[in-house]
Amino acid sequence: MTTMLELIHELWYLKRDIISDDFDKALYRLAEEFEHTGAQMKIHSYQSGETCWTWKVPEKWTCHEAYLETLDGKRLLDYSDHPLQVVSNSLPFEGTVSRQELFEHFHVHSRLPDAIPFVFKYYERDWGLCGSKNFRDSLSDEKYNVVIRTEFEPGEMKVGEIFIPGKHPGTFVIEAHLCHPAQVNDDLTGVVVAIETAKRLLEIPDTNYTYRIIIVPETIGTIAYLSHNEDLIPDMDGGLFLEMLGNDSPHALQGSFLPNSQSDRCMVSALRELDKNSYCAPYRTVINNDERQFNAPGVRVPMLSLSRVEPPGSETRPYREYHSSLDNPTIISSDRLEDSARVVLGLLKAWERNQYVVNRFKGEIFCSGYGIWIDYKQNPQGHQRLFEIMERCDGERTIADIACELEISFQSVEEVIELFFANDLVEFSPLPQKTYPR
Repeated sequence: MTTMLELIHELWYLKRDIISDDFDKALYRLAEEFEHTGAQMKIHSYQSGETCWTWKVPEKWTCHEAYLETLDGKRLLDYSDHPLQVVSNSLPFEGTVSRQELFEHFHVHSRLPDAIPFVFKYYERDWGLCGSKNFRDSLSDEKYNVVIRTEFEPGEMKVGEIFIPGKHPGTFVIEAHLCHPAQVNDDLTGVVVAIETAKRLLEIPDTNYTYRIIIVPETIGTIAYLSHNEDLIPDMDGGLFLEMLGNDSPHALQGSFLPNSQSDRCMVSALRELDKNSYCAPYRTVINNDERQFNAPGVRVPMLSLSRVEPPGSETRPYREYHSSLDNPTIISSDRLEDSARVVLGLLKAWERNQYVVNRFKGEIFCSGYGIWIDYKQNPQGHQRLFEIMERCDGERTIADIACELEISFQSVEEVIELFFANDLVEFSPLPQKTYPR
């Protein structure tokens, strides 16, 4: 079985532009991971020019050759040396330009003088080269030769989907984006954690929920998938977008547009126990990505996102090497990927177990008679928690609801409720059930 880090080393340097041969190569390689699992990755294809709600699928873009030379033919920059040295979706251009005109089309990173920036113009029409600020500052000639041989042609945008059926059709979506040439943390790390999550979910005999793991080109891939599968949207109960999971920062959980949804309440309360150093923040306050398309009007699937974005106030947020040639395998580790996979599976475990807690008792439980009494003198906090949780077992609150009300972890509430369940004092329901007579 291929490890997450091994997959990254295989795929990271490919020229994974939105519609490109290397994006397809990476996606089909990921599909191979499921050949002997009893599942498969379905590849959806969307033609260039195809309408997807208010968007259209763009053309396939290929860079055949690009370089910068002095007038006497000295090669200074070459696309073959690094895929980020040409603006993604750059127009073709050949000619002699002044240094001033070159600088108008030459992009550098705003913070990292030694890094090549990732610049894209998917929906603009312009030509451009990229390089380090130190390289640009070294250019002193009055004129230079620029050659950019790129091609736009009709193509097929690909989206990968792994379907894992559960006991009922309520679906949880896990998503990550595979584009961004020659970059790792954004978002190849999210992709490999999603693939690993799918593998481990397939090892569970019967999940309560149905899962769809979707691997996309950023933004337009999600829009194409949703617009062509509107019939699936009503069954999507929640989701989690995964990105930037290989660096040193603690986990950051960004809520959905619907902060009181069960997916929000469950994920937020469960994360407390899974990563003590993590932090949570409202929708659109950590990092913006494809979770927006699920949360948007007409869709309204409460999708959260999990990342390792640096905390608010950091000058290098989301992380120092973001959108640059320094976003390479040296900034990530296998341990951090494994830890993120553990957290994702822990969140999904809570999601699987989150149901409405229906009381089969009336009045206050005679705890001593069931052997679940907690002495208020020896453990006053535990005693209080026991009764606070008991009072909320009313058929109208889920485990996550109770955890959020009491501002404690999902796992702490579940531990107490399991004691009630073992004594036949409560039962679970996927839907609320009022138990008081009025």
